Amino acid sequence: MSFMHKIKESSLPEARGKLYEELDCSINGMYHISCRKEGKEVFIPFSFLEKYFEVYGKLTKHKGHEQFEWSHSYSKVFKPTTQYNSSGMFMYFSNYNVEVRDRVKCISAIEGVPVSTQWEASGYYYPVQVAQYGLSHYSKNLSERHPKRKVLEDGDLFTAKWQVPKGAYIRRNYDNEKSTNILEFNSRESAGISLRLKPGIDLVLSFDLRFLSMNGSLTIVMEDRERSEIFPVSFICSPVLIQVVNSNGTYSTNYGMGNCQNWNQLTRDLHVDLVKGQVLSGRGKKLSKTKLRIHHLLIKGHGQLDNLTIASSNHMGMFYSSADWLVRHQDSSGGWPIGVKRKIASGRADLDPGWYSAMGQGQAMSLLMRAYYRSGKRHYLEAALKGMKPFSKSSTEGGVRAYFMNQYPWYEEYPTVPPSFVLNGFIYSLIGLYDVVSLSPHDQIGDAQLLFDQGMHSLKKLLPLFDTGSGTVYDLRHFTLGLAPNIARWDYHSTHINQLLLLSTIDSDPILTTVADRWISYMSGKRAAHN
Repeated sequence: MSFMHKIKESSLPEARGKLYEELDCSINGMYHISCRKEGKEVFIPFSFLEKYFEVYGKLTKHKGHEQFEWSHSYSKVFKPTTQYNSSGMFMYFSNYNVEVRDRVKCISAIEGVPVSTQWEASGYYYPVQVAQYGLSHYSKNLSERHPKRKVLEDGDLFTAKWQVPKGAYIRRNYDNEKSTNILEFNSRESAGISLRLKPGIDLVLSFDLRFLSMNGSLTIVMEDRERSEIFPVSFICSPVLIQVVNSNGTYSTNYGMGNCQNWNQLTRDLHVDLVKGQVLSGRGKKLSKTKLRIHHLLIKGHGQLDNLTIASSNHMGMFYSSADWLVRHQDSSGGWPIGVKRKIASGRADLDPGWYSAMGQGQAMSLLMRAYYRSGKRHYLEAALKGMKPFSKSSTEGGVRAYFMNQYPWYEEYPTVPPSFVLNGFIYSLIGLYDVVSLSPHDQIGDAQLLFDQGMHSLKKLLPLFDTGSGTVYDLRHFTLGLAPNIARWDYHSTHINQLLLLSTIDSDPILTTVADRWISYMSGKRAAHN
């Protein structure tokens, strides 16, 4: 795109008695491009400026007229209107859709949380991503309208009209383990027991399921309203994470539930489940959520079903899936180890599998304290308090604590040796500590207040080191590793600003807003003064 090529014919200089001249431009002796000259004014193609200066622009309509919009940044700042509340929304995470990210392989049917492919293609559980998944759904639950919800079958008050073929059976009876009535089913040799659903747009399905036989499955058959194409998504007794099976031209996306002989509680966004299968199969065809509907359900094998519910959303179910995963997978040192190698600075400071992240610890604590606040269950509180343990242990000893110039403690997102001092991860860890202080019983906060206060002191002292005069740096590797500065992308730069603005609502020190305002100005092209 260039300014010249997009000007309407009627407004060309020739029509105004002026002429453009073609001109060769030499940019710093390194690039030679075609420009145009009008009098003493030289016009350079925006397509060149865009890449050379990393700026952004597009043609838009304004009051019926075409105009060109130029911007230095593509990211947003969310200015808080109230004081940060540890039991409320987490920053602007209600805008996050963690599960649809390209680096999320799928939502595991065994664990109920995202599986990341960011640093290993086969997939692994990344505590940062698990916590962000839960925090985003917690925040959506507070920001969105109350969901539509319909119980289809609970073996007691709500009973569905299942189609039971000859030889198969269903019956509703009392289950001692759940202390409630449930639906028992046995399809035997038939094609399965089915339930036809009325037309609707809701695609979030929740259910409790276990199988009494070795093999069994629950299949949700979705239909494209316009093309009458069907898309089966099945939950099967298998350790497989996700697979796509082609059966006579119909692709079925299968999710393994692991050991099906224990009760599995699942909450599934079926549109996400289907899209992840499309990506895995290589079809990559976009499926509009609004054009899909659940046609019918099909259960096979001998098993038990309870609390079968369809809804427009179930954010709290997904939130608690993350909270429960964090409780199950916390180790004896209080950490959530990351099971893949992380290469930092082109191999200059690598982390072997099993490392902790202060950002992961902090966001996990933010989530767990909200789970404790909402449920009152102490195991969430205990896990959050235990999660502070790596903050008091140095990076060299397997913790997350480093010191800048042997003086200022810093909680490392990537606990490398030498330290890397990542800014956004450090601030997320401070927010997690603050949430522990805010929501824990006063006599049980442990070292949370001390760790938070020490971290805030370090932040205020080190903030100037992250300022480039036109943006920010992501970390301080240029200081600790002697490498070129690692300039923060605009989305990370705006994250730095949003984090400082959040902290400014709980700490009145003017340095937080002064720095944030200066960094905001960089997003519109302003620079620090020169000598």
